[in-house]
Amino acid sequence: MTTPALAQRAVFPFTAIVGQEEMKLALLLNVIDPKVGGVMIMGDRGTGKSTTIRALADLLPEIEVIADDPFNSSPTDPELMGDDAYTATGERRIAKKQVPMVDLPLGATEDRVCGTIDIEKALAEGVKAFEPGLLAKANRGILYVDEVNLLDDHLVDVLLDSAASGWNTVEREGISIRHPARFVLVGSGNPEEGELRPQLLDRFGMHAEIRTVKDPVLRVQIVEQRTEFDQNPQSFLDAQREAQIHLQAQIVEAQTRLPSVTVPYDLRVKISQVCSELDVDGLRGDIVTNRAARALCAFEGRSEVTVSDIKQVITLCLRHRLRKDPLESIDSGYKVDKVFNRVFGISEAELEQNGSVPAAARG
Repeated sequence: MTTPALAQRAVFPFTAIVGQEEMKLALLLNVIDPKVGGVMIMGDRGTGKSTTIRALADLLPEIEVIADDPFNSSPTDPELMGDDAYTATGERRIAKKQVPMVDLPLGATEDRVCGTIDIEKALAEGVKAFEPGLLAKANRGILYVDEVNLLDDHLVDVLLDSAASGWNTVEREGISIRHPARFVLVGSGNPEEGELRPQLLDRFGMHAEIRTVKDPVLRVQIVEQRTEFDQNPQSFLDAQREAQIHLQAQIVEAQTRLPSVTVPYDLRVKISQVCSELDVDGLRGDIVTNRAARALCAFEGRSEVTVSDIKQVITLCLRHRLRKDPLESIDSGYKVDKVFNRVFGISEAELEQNGSVPAAARG
């Protein structure tokens, strides 16, 4: 959300999006800590999935990159530099650009996603002639795949491998190219068109479910806001500018605070106990829940995770890891909530009295 970006194109502001709190929370936590592992958003058509993701990319502060670098290489962090930038000597020209937001079309080939090597040029001139793909463009940004459940499983595997490792490797005829590909992977889809296989779904850090808004008052508000934005985008953006700047600053502060946030040992044990009782395969559920709780704690300006933080993120982190049979439907959150309340000692009476989490648990 910068002045140059607003001058180039109008993007519906993130702070004006009504409802869909689960999706917005999952996206914000992934931006604060990309190691959460991305988010899969499943829901009805026309519920604002694409609008929200583009709004988030537009909200984020500009990043510093090495000028004219195809991988958006960081001028200071070696883990975010391509090979040429890493080995270059002399003074680097630094530029600022908006956080990249890359759409991956359903018909994309592996070469388009990963990039290609010009073998003839490599053999004739002795140089690694690499044509970067979408993963290179998405480095340090957001890679969005709409209808990811319809994407070829092999391509989904490639995306998840790169998102997990932060690197993309292309090998052709004995020539190997490696470049940074650290991005927030966001997939969306309609459950009526089919789910991802459990093995692939498990590798998304979080799973958000969204439904069409039923409240007539909220529906009217959404329609009025969209109409106002379409008729006079600049006026609408100006009205939201202060809220956008405040949220942007909150995200930056959370990213800075994140390394100092801790999870008490007893809460870590209880998170793992919940995962164990739910029969979650592997340790991804434990790791992601800890990371998401820390990101939420940092976002709210605190340095120690509470039960309330875990309560807000644990369903997002675990619901898609319970399905053993591909024909089963994904848990809406009831199973996770039930086990969480028992493990953390939250009684039904306390839930009724305090809404969702008892006062002591809120920290």
